[in-house]
Amino acid sequence: MSSILEIEGVYTAYDKADVLQGVSLSVDAGRITCLLGSNGSGKTTLVRSILGLTPPRAGRIVFNGVDIAGLPTHRIIAAGIACIPEGRKVFPKLTVEENLRIGAYQEQSDKIILMRLAEILQIFPRLAERRSQLAGTMSGGEQAMVSIGRGLMCAPKLLLVDEPSLGLSPRLVKENFNIIRSINERGITVLLVEQNVHQTLAISHYGFVLSKGRVSASGSPVELAARQDVRDAYFG
Repeated sequence: MSSILEIEGVYTAYDKADVLQGVSLSVDAGRITCLLGSNGSGKTTLVRSILGLTPPRAGRIVFNGVDIAGLPTHRIIAAGIACIPEGRKVFPKLTVEENLRIGAYQEQSDKIILMRLAEILQIFPRLAERRSQLAGTMSGGEQAMVSIGRGLMCAPKLLLVDEPSLGLSPRLVKENFNIIRSINERGITVLLVEQNVHQTLAISHYGFVLSKGRVSASGSPVELAARQDVRDAYFG
C-alpha cells in the first residue's frame, strides 16, 4: 500500500511553545486513516500544519511525493487536499448551491463544475431538494452535508475531516460516518480526525493516537481497541 501523505518529525509551535513534538504518521492512498485524541492533544494543530495555516517549524509533510511544509494554503489545496472543518462552518447567507460552488473556486470549466455539482446532489438528495435554501437556515445535520459536499467539489485526492461528530445527535453522527465511508468507497483517501472512538474505528482501516503532541499508539482498529491505554482513555 503506497502512502499519499507522510508526516515526518513535525514540530509546530505557538509563541515558541511546541504543541506538536516530533509527530510522524502516514496515510495510505485509498483508505480511511483516523487520528484519535482528546481535546488539547494537538489534532487541530496537525490539521493546520498540513494545510499551511500554522506551518511547522521543523519536519516534513510530503503529499504525493512533494514536501508541502511551508507552502501557502492555496497551493496545498490546489495540490489536491480539501478540509471539512470542525463545526461545519457554512456560509449562512449563501444558498446551498452557492456554498457548494465555492468549493470549486479553482476550477475554470463551468462544465466540470456542473458535473461535480450533479454528483454531489446525487450523494446528498436532501441538498438537491433545498439547493436554493439559505445554508444558515438548515439543521446541523444538513449543514454537515453542505460542508462535506463543498469539500468534495474540488475533487480532492485527500479529504481531511475534522471532528465530524461535533454537536450532532447520535443518529446524525451515524449518518455522517456512513457518508464518509461511502466517499472513501468512491476512491477518495480520508484522514479522519476525531474523538468519537467507537464510530471512528468502525469505519477506519488504520489509526494513530495523539497525546500531548506526540503519537502514542498506532495500528489497525482491532489493535487499537485491544490496547489497554487506549481502552482506558476512550472506552472508559
